[in-house]
Amino acid sequence: MTATTTEHVTTRTRTGTSSHRAILVTLSIAAFMASLDLFIVNVAFADIGHDFPGSSLSDLSWVLNGYAVLYAALLVPLGRLADRYGRLAGFLGGLGMFTIASAACAASPNLWSLVAFRGLQAVGAAALTPTSLGLLLAATPADLRARAVRIWAAIGALAAALGPVIGGVLVQASWRWVFIVNVPVGVLGLLAARRYVPDSRDKAVTRVPDLVGAAFIAVGIGAVSLALVKGPDWGWSSPADVASFVVAAIGIGGFWLRSERHPFPVVEPALLRVRAFAWANVTAVLFSVAFAGGLLGAVLWLQDTWHWSALRTGLAIAPGPLMVPVFAAVSQRVAHRVRVGHLAAIGCAAFAAGTALIAVSVGARPSYAADFLPGWLVGGVGVGFALPTIMSAATADLPPARSATGSAVVTMARQIGLVLGVSVLVAVLGTPHGYPAVHAAFRHAWWVITAASLLGAVTALGMTPRNRPGPAQDGDTLRR
Repeated sequence: MTATTTEHVTTRTRTGTSSHRAILVTLSIAAFMASLDLFIVNVAFADIGHDFPGSSLSDLSWVLNGYAVLYAALLVPLGRLADRYGRLAGFLGGLGMFTIASAACAASPNLWSLVAFRGLQAVGAAALTPTSLGLLLAATPADLRARAVRIWAAIGALAAALGPVIGGVLVQASWRWVFIVNVPVGVLGLLAARRYVPDSRDKAVTRVPDLVGAAFIAVGIGAVSLALVKGPDWGWSSPADVASFVVAAIGIGGFWLRSERHPFPVVEPALLRVRAFAWANVTAVLFSVAFAGGLLGAVLWLQDTWHWSALRTGLAIAPGPLMVPVFAAVSQRVAHRVRVGHLAAIGCAAFAAGTALIAVSVGARPSYAADFLPGWLVGGVGVGFALPTIMSAATADLPPARSATGSAVVTMARQIGLVLGVSVLVAVLGTPHGYPAVHAAFRHAWWVITAASLLGAVTALGMTPRNRPGPAQDGDTLRR
């Protein structure tokens, strides 16, 4: 997820099977925490709103979007800084910040302090996620690396399946427990990392990453999100909303100019000239828009329209994510017979079909097994086919020296899609009153989600790697 790990300086070494297991467990649990936080908060949404009266859905959306914007913007730069100055320090600093910010989130006296502390959580997560993978690769023998990375990734995926259920259980006590639970786990992770994990750095990384460019993209995506979620309240042609779109254009434009001119940009433009990589990033954004909107929309429908508790909602959501590892394995087994672009397209189309099935089925009277579950399961199958395929195919045509950086950029694209998905959902739902208006708003939102996922199916067709030397040579000329 960070820059290349082809050459390391290890300041502390340990040998033995037990040591490697301790390293894998420590680093995987930290990655699990960061991934879990993306999913666990959705189920606590309604309870957070009840605790802070007067908070609109557009205001509450920043609990999710504030985290995702900063995570997306800082993932690559913080990973590269750690590559240069020492991954263990970056990991410990990120995990420490994540743990302290979690405690602060739990103690938040109002919504906007919660949003601010969620931002600090995101900074910590953006540091610990790439460094955990970099440390794992450096500390694991070459013959065990592939297996270790699969375990690391699988544990992160497990967070998606367990997040809604864990969130539902914790919210029974208080939504604040969603954040408190991170504290003891984080402390144990810090102690274990200091004891078991050897430090490493990449000597080939000699330049400071473009932190100004990261600030530009954070401002740009944040302004787009603000314009979308506030559009229904402010008016789409209001001065405030127009100004937000202008700031977004400046931020995104500034980011692109910095990427073209900075010696060590967040996104190297030459990477986007690799066809499979470029289309994979577009598909990652579109599919993540659909995924984020679909997940939050399902939670809001179950809790606000069917009036289910957080625990019941978490249990109802869980079957969909449980489909993901099963069908990710299926997609891996058929990958040698089916083009990866087609596999990703099948996944996007399946997610669209599941969302459309929910849109035409659900009504005022709760009928989970007949109306909600079938579409939700089909959507989970789609995620299992699409997401791992997008992530793995993105870097197939990149040179080895750019595969880790490419993975981080695709992860950044996913986070941008999550921000846009939540924002679009909030904008389409608006503030309807009465069941007919609420049902109509949700149905419109589900059709928008369906359209985004279908568009992702179209773009996915362009992401099949060529597996020829030409694109890789492009990347080999990139400056480090």
